Amino acid sequence: MSQFPVAVDPELVGEYPVLSKSGGGYFFDEVLEYRVWCHPERVAPDECEGDDYYCAFSAYEDALAFSQDTPGSEEPLVLIRQREWINEPSPGTLIHEKGERIAEWRVEWLESGPRRAGEIEAFIAASCNA
Repeated sequence: MSQFPVAVDPELVGEYPVLSKSGGGYFFDEVLEYRVWCHPERVAPDECEGDDYYCAFSAYEDALAFSQDTPGSEEPLVLIRQREWINEPSPGTLIHEKGERIAEWRVEWLESGPRRAGEIEAFIAASCNA
């Protein structure tokens, strides 16, 4: 059993766009893939004519093992899909957004699990009452 959720569709791992949003949103709906970014200037194998690149994995443990075994690589990040999230355009201003947002996150942000019904509304209400 994996420590974190596995990719929702393993067949699509490695097929998502390179560029995505970064962080934010507070909640996630699905894990799409785990990414390990590699940097040839830091001695990673040169797979892309000197450019940075990533390797994608469906499970965190595989990404972590690759990261630990590959010089010049970063710790794994996770690519997530958000169908609902919180936009915080300025400190303390919380806006409940709906749609689709793809973002790279730090893996530890997955610890609370996927978003549950009513969770965003409760989070915003608690923040307003704090």
